Amino acid sequence: MAITSINPATGVLLKSFEAWTDEETGSALSQAHAAQQQWKETALSERSAILHHAARLLEEERIALARLMTTEMGKPFAQAVAEVEKCARVCRYYADEGPAFLADERILPNGNGSIRYLPLGTILAVMPWNYPLWQVFRCLAPVLMAGNALLLKHASNVPQSGQAIEDVMRRAGLPEGLFRHLLVGSSKVSGIIRDDRVAAVSLTGSEGAGISVAVAAGSVLKKCVLELGGNDPFIVLPSADLDAAVSTAIKARTSNNGQSCVSAKRFIVHEAVYDAFAEMFVSGMKSLTIGDPLLDTTDIGPLATKEGLVTLTRQVRESVAAGAKLLTGGQRVDGPGNFFDATVLADVPEDAPAYREELFGPVAVLLKANSLDHAITLANDTPFGLGSSVWTHDPQEMKACADGIEAGQTFINAMVVSDPRLPFGGIKRSGYGRELGALGARAFTNAKTIVSHD
Repeated sequence: MAITSINPATGVLLKSFEAWTDEETGSALSQAHAAQQQWKETALSERSAILHHAARLLEEERIALARLMTTEMGKPFAQAVAEVEKCARVCRYYADEGPAFLADERILPNGNGSIRYLPLGTILAVMPWNYPLWQVFRCLAPVLMAGNALLLKHASNVPQSGQAIEDVMRRAGLPEGLFRHLLVGSSKVSGIIRDDRVAAVSLTGSEGAGISVAVAAGSVLKKCVLELGGNDPFIVLPSADLDAAVSTAIKARTSNNGQSCVSAKRFIVHEAVYDAFAEMFVSGMKSLTIGDPLLDTTDIGPLATKEGLVTLTRQVRESVAAGAKLLTGGQRVDGPGNFFDATVLADVPEDAPAYREELFGPVAVLLKANSLDHAITLANDTPFGLGSSVWTHDPQEMKACADGIEAGQTFINAMVVSDPRLPFGGIKRSGYGRELGALGARAFTNAKTIVSHD
């Protein structure tokens, strides 16, 4: 079976790779296992130097890498450039801060008891296509810094991005075999997880993929970190700066062509400002330019896959049929490529797909709240719990939302973004475990207790 890279803006085949045989996959696992045995003895300063080198290469080659991502999965070019630069930042962050995060932590007085953070071994990373470089590097940097090896099973529609990451790390000086991009299909993942040469697994992806990985890991008692889907609320209360809230809401819903687990999807607006917000929001969504993602004038490019386009079209159609009010958009754009209109739905019934399902594309849902408590109740009326954004200048409302919203993160008067310094992850069906920050540095380590009575 071939693994193919197809330009979603044109439908043109870019490149095709033959999937690896079981023997080729097994060889990569053995190489990673052997390389990790030496890497775990490598000084933190040497690991840090390699990550710094990788950061320099990413910055120097950001234009070419951004163009690769844009042509392979359709994200607007300026956003792709920013993604590469963010990958450089996460490499530098763990190169600089990793030694402190991984240093022995004294627990008992006089140095008699401490925690030592030791690598687990070879980690499997199952990564999605929506941020082809960032999702990988935010896992790669802390995993390698901690002394582990990393095997990447990238999404099958972005194989060129996976190959590019391997090339960058090889040229940065990473030992041979320590990081490999596995050209395998999803059917091979469970077997790789169960292989004795793999110690743990990290997955960013859909709820279904997370369940499959968790079952496989659980069957052999291996740790996994899961960052899954989201149906994030964006709450707007009466004291909010409406201009700032609207402009951020549009960006939050349409960034990366609306294909982000942590993007705002449900806009819960207090009735006192609902009409004004809705008018400004719909007008802003209508003004966006849909087209060639390589052009600077384009706001929204194509969805990454035909399957995603079909799913989103069905969700919107069924939601309107169930009684949702279509305020703008609502259908795919005619012509080649996987383009879908910037869309706003209001008065969405609870039994409509758009109410609780994740909408992976430029489709927003407007919900009206009659009070702060009602807004929080609506925010929590979802099986997901990844991110949340709240717009208010009232300190009591800020506290109520920060405490009451069921999510892995709440941003106040700001759009939810991942930051190398801050733990990132979700609760409920959005997964478990944390990436980034100090927690991310230690996620795939053995926190070993050392007690000495000497």
